[in-house]
Amino acid sequence: MPNLRSYRELRVYQNAFDAAKTIFEITKSFPIEERYSMVDQIRRSSRSVCTNLAEAWRKRRYPAHFVSKLTDSEGEADETRVWLEMALSCGYVNKLLFDQLDMRYDLIIGQLVRVHSEPEKWTIR
Repeated sequence: MPNLRSYRELRVYQNAFDAAKTIFEITKSFPIEERYSMVDQIRRSSRSVCTNLAEAWRKRRYPAHFVSKLTDSEGEADETRVWLEMALSCGYVNKLLFDQLDMRYDLIIGQLVRVHSEPEKWTIR
């Protein structure tokens, strides 16, 4: 494992945090009728990528739990992608913004897969 002291130092966490902040900002312009459905869900799932990473970091003593939380984070990232696709189809985001965010989440998922494919590099022995 690299010599990291906090989950905040993980590039995947930093990328996910920045993407969640972007989603928060863009959803401010979504229609009011979406406030308690799409806006709530996409904000929740994008933030859950980060929170599950933080939980995984604390579970590093237990490889199975560590991988489980990383898998949860990956699932939340994919859920966010579905909400983005829905936002695109409803006209709440344009294709360029959708493509940029979709590529960011593709990167985040790839980073998560790399970490949980070699848990022994990250877990505490």
